[in-house]
Amino acid sequence: MLDSYLPIITLIVIALGFSIGSIIFSRLIGEKKPSAVKLSPYECGMPPVGSARERFSVKFYIIAMLFIVFDIEVVFMYPWAVMFKRLGLFGFAEMGVFILILLVGYVYVWKKGALEWE
Repeated sequence: MLDSYLPIITLIVIALGFSIGSIIFSRLIGEKKPSAVKLSPYECGMPPVGSARERFSVKFYIIAMLFIVFDIEVVFMYPWAVMFKRLGLFGFAEMGVFILILLVGYVYVWKKGALEWE
């Protein structure tokens, strides 16, 4: 029974050895010359403006959550599309109900103004 797990254990040992070895190797031979330029935050080649502790609007988080919810729901359509012919009319009707529920949720969110970026 251990033979079936041997490739997985080998892969885990190699991955851990490589990651730990890379960290140790870079610490040993890497240059250590800190300066103000090297320690400053880098973002798209532009000098940083403002504080990194700036608060984001709640709208940002709401739109991000809505994107994740609708994105995950769309993932459920892939297995349905793969099995479309075998599911027949019943599968088509069930997916129609699923899409209708998603559409109702989307219209509700839209009418509430959650997608407005002000």
